Amino acid sequence: MINKKEKQIYVYNEITKQKERFTPLNSGEIKMYVCGPTVHDYFHVGNARCFVVFDFIRRFLEYMGYKVSYVQNFTDIDDRMINHAKKDNTTVKELAEINIVEYKKDSAGLGITPATVHPRATEHINEIIDIIKTLIEKNHAYPSRKDENGNSDVFFSTKSFKEYGKLSNMNTDDLEMGDRVDANIVEVKKDPLDFALWKAKKEGEPSWTSPWGEGRPGWHIECSAMAKKYLGDTIDFHCGGKDLMFPHHENEIAQSECASGKQFVRYWLHNGFININGAKMSKSVGEMFTTRDISEKYGYMPIRFFVLSSTYRTPVNFSEDIIKSAQNALDRIFLFGENINFLLKNSEQSKEVEKSENPELEKTKLDVILNYKEKLIDALCDDFNTAEAISVMFDFIREANTKTVGANANPSKKLLETIKSLYDEFCNLFGFLPEKSSVASEVSEDYINEQVEKRTAAKKSKDFKTADEIRNALKEQGIILEDTPSGTKWRRE
Repeated sequence: MINKKEKQIYVYNEITKQKERFTPLNSGEIKMYVCGPTVHDYFHVGNARCFVVFDFIRRFLEYMGYKVSYVQNFTDIDDRMINHAKKDNTTVKELAEINIVEYKKDSAGLGITPATVHPRATEHINEIIDIIKTLIEKNHAYPSRKDENGNSDVFFSTKSFKEYGKLSNMNTDDLEMGDRVDANIVEVKKDPLDFALWKAKKEGEPSWTSPWGEGRPGWHIECSAMAKKYLGDTIDFHCGGKDLMFPHHENEIAQSECASGKQFVRYWLHNGFININGAKMSKSVGEMFTTRDISEKYGYMPIRFFVLSSTYRTPVNFSEDIIKSAQNALDRIFLFGENINFLLKNSEQSKEVEKSENPELEKTKLDVILNYKEKLIDALCDDFNTAEAISVMFDFIREANTKTVGANANPSKKLLETIKSLYDEFCNLFGFLPEKSSVASEVSEDYINEQVEKRTAAKKSKDFKTADEIRNALKEQGIILEDTPSGTKWRRE
């Protein structure tokens, strides 16, 4: 029996640049914040990697017995939201509502468990204002001069935080600011590295009332406010794509720690980029690589498998051939599950036969199978190594096949049940769920079994024409038949 509580998890902490033994802030509980989507459009496969990776890490932590408070925000106000709303001739709020619905559709398709909380930036303006007021009071932030309408920007003073740059290891004196500086506000900043906490209202933009006049929050402050409200001043994990390390996460650290006086995050996790022909994927690379477009052609599960088949921190290449390979791998996994279900359903072994099984041989078989569970857990305890864990899963499938359908296998019902239980456990952990075609899913199981029985009867009476007609009719409805020594089994295409 595996004692999960005795297993120790090691994670690569981006802020210390080394693998560390994980210990939660509060025993048995984990506070986890993941940067969610800016809901101005469909998200692409690069975004999907972030969402799937940290969904899996959450699943594993819960599998290991932790209670996880998982917060993933929706950024529903920023420059991109405003620009897209203008382009689509709609409001920022309406654009957000539409794309949050679309996000949830893609997220559910990818097998992502909804967060404990999905906060929206626009619903936390008061919390954002409170943090900004605290930063001004502590001399870490300052308002700019008022414009003609009496509104001001508010900036964080990066020079006031001596540890600025500790996450990305950037030397701020050598930074080339380039497009990180807004040409419209650079004159009112005290330093080019200072960043906006609050932006004065511009014509045609959404705005809220604040001590600095009408305006809206900057991007970075939103996450600090929502993390603080739902998880507290100090959290266990903060996660996101590697592209967010600077300046977004760097700025989150600065404003959060200056406001609270406490450590903001204990472990920083960042997933690697998805590359196309060696270049980082982004929304500007092409609409054909949105999660929605790929899913409509190949389904969602191949995307999830593709993401989890490599270690989360390494960059990976994306192509349609890779997605096809992922689909083939999933087909092998799901076919194995169907085979085990079929063998269990059609097992003719009586209790007397099972009693005659050599107890020592039976125990050896069970131990070999159960050992794969420990191997899989050990792989995932090593910085969530999903690539190794999936390899273990395929080793388990190969071993189980030899013990169930190999020559002289003669599996007992107990062995089949153990294999089935472990298979289900692995699939649930990875979030691998079969996707059914819309046609095949409409055909009831009772109807299929009835047709299989008619076909079996036709074959026994040597009416092969009728048997073939039934097979072909089912195939047109997305149902595949396979004749085996134990009888005919079926699966949805």
